[in-house]
Amino acid sequence: MESLTALKSHWCGSLNKDNINTQIKLSGWVSAVRDLGGIIFIEIRDRSGFFQVVADPSINKEVHQVFSKLRSEDVISIEGIVTKRPEETYNANLPTGEVECYPTSVEVLSKSEVIPFLLDDSTEVSEDVRMKYRYLDIRRESVKNNLILRHNITKAIREYLNEKAFMEVETPILIKTTPEGARDYLVPSRVHPNKFYALPQSPQIFKQLLMVGGIERYYQIARCFRDEDLRSDRQPEFTQVDIEMSFVEQDDVMNMAEELIQRAFQAAGVEISLPLKRIAYQDAMNKYGSDKPDTRFGLELFDVSELMKNSGFTAFADIVKNGGTVRALNVQGIADYSRKEMEDLRTLALSYGAKGLAWITYANDGSLKSAITKFLTEDEINQITKMANAQAGDVVFFVADKKKTALDVLGRMRLYFGEKLNLIDQNQHDLLWVYDFPMFEYSEEDKRYSAVHHPFTSPKKEDIDKLIDDKGNCSAYAYDMVYNGNEIGGGSIRIHTSELQQKVFEALGLSQEEIEEKFGFMINAFKYGTPPHGGIAFGLDRVVALLAKVDSIREVIAFPKNSQAKCLMTDAPAQASEDQLLELKLRMIPVKK
Repeated sequence: MESLTALKSHWCGSLNKDNINTQIKLSGWVSAVRDLGGIIFIEIRDRSGFFQVVADPSINKEVHQVFSKLRSEDVISIEGIVTKRPEETYNANLPTGEVECYPTSVEVLSKSEVIPFLLDDSTEVSEDVRMKYRYLDIRRESVKNNLILRHNITKAIREYLNEKAFMEVETPILIKTTPEGARDYLVPSRVHPNKFYALPQSPQIFKQLLMVGGIERYYQIARCFRDEDLRSDRQPEFTQVDIEMSFVEQDDVMNMAEELIQRAFQAAGVEISLPLKRIAYQDAMNKYGSDKPDTRFGLELFDVSELMKNSGFTAFADIVKNGGTVRALNVQGIADYSRKEMEDLRTLALSYGAKGLAWITYANDGSLKSAITKFLTEDEINQITKMANAQAGDVVFFVADKKKTALDVLGRMRLYFGEKLNLIDQNQHDLLWVYDFPMFEYSEEDKRYSAVHHPFTSPKKEDIDKLIDDKGNCSAYAYDMVYNGNEIGGGSIRIHTSELQQKVFEALGLSQEEIEEKFGFMINAFKYGTPPHGGIAFGLDRVVALLAKVDSIREVIAFPKNSQAKCLMTDAPAQASEDQLLELKLRMIPVKK
């Protein structure tokens, strides 16, 4: 007899007509119990699937007696011989639907209390209840299959990287807190009172130091931590596929990453062709209003700033003359929207950050309906019509504002219409690169520049002279991979000289003392022969969730936190005892309510 373990010779879901007359020993959970006039049918379930076992009192009274006392989720072990089912009882929905077993023996390994919810995927269960009893939720087919998919994708990733001579290296979890990026989780040190470790937001610094150390090709399925403000689909701890390579240029990393993601998608049954299309950052923003464009549908934005600059419509003209822009979006087939529906769209635009929303309706009867056409010349209207390729039934929307705001608002409205008008093919797999990101972005709130990716990203060679005096026009060797409008991975060529790294830190406004305190070890390391290097990191949770076609990454994580960053199952985070706080030299400050 084949033997997986002492209690299990076969997986339940692996048995079929080829196993007829085979002696088996199965162990698993009772999924269903059906008593049909004395003959009891049991579905026994394990990770692989379901198998039917039958107790007939005329054949084996002892087994039948045990079966009569079983209920859902009891754990049992049975022994017997696989037999063919009567043809009229075949179950075409199960791979095991042509076979069954009349056990010669059965052992109850564990009894189950009544479970708090049905494990049938068709049963609606609140997420809080599912998270509280996550160990039961994992028994549901959908959750189990998501975790199997995650395993298969991770396995494929590892296999590819191992084939390409990458080394899997673990980097520290207890590190030093650093500026930039999201908020760190801090861990107090008992040995060093009043000092703290931080949990890593990514292994970025250490993987670069591995390149200094001569590893050349590194990867890690890395746990990362960010103490971010509460958002519905963010987790305080997450997993990324972290990769770094030495002696590379941008195309080398991008080509490797394409092959890697092709292998990962194949593990999910999705075939993609290479090479992936590439869109420069500025083109992506100008066409789609997003640096992670969903190109499964059209609705491209267009620029009417020059046309409006000397227009009689002073509301637009003044914005352009003061450095702003006027962008437009043509949405087909909505000319019959009611006044209320159009006002709702204005409200939507305002919620996205617009100061206003204007439009021209190309009515189905050929007339134009708009509050702004009276301020425009016939030639200006004709030019807008031509630029928009507008036809009867269309509505052209306009947003006038700072460039970043105008593009963002119309980009989000584009996505809104893509969903609302069913313009998106949900079965399409659209992968692309966005590259040539800006090196810095200016924060109106903080009144300073910060790194778009991170401060270790290399500026483009031709833009190094702009680092100090022209930051807003400095581009980087940075690239993101986008899948169906979602960023799934991002990377860059890194800085590999201490002089340039020092200059970038200074461009970000760090003082010499801050640079030495936070990054002195890294600046110093770069003085000892550092190869050119670059890399990328993929968000594993997000990749799996998108391929599983689920709405939340919580569905593909074994034990996730809820949207309030709490574990309802273990009740974490929890209070520490007075003794623990005393040992750590910590004192709690009462929270004012």
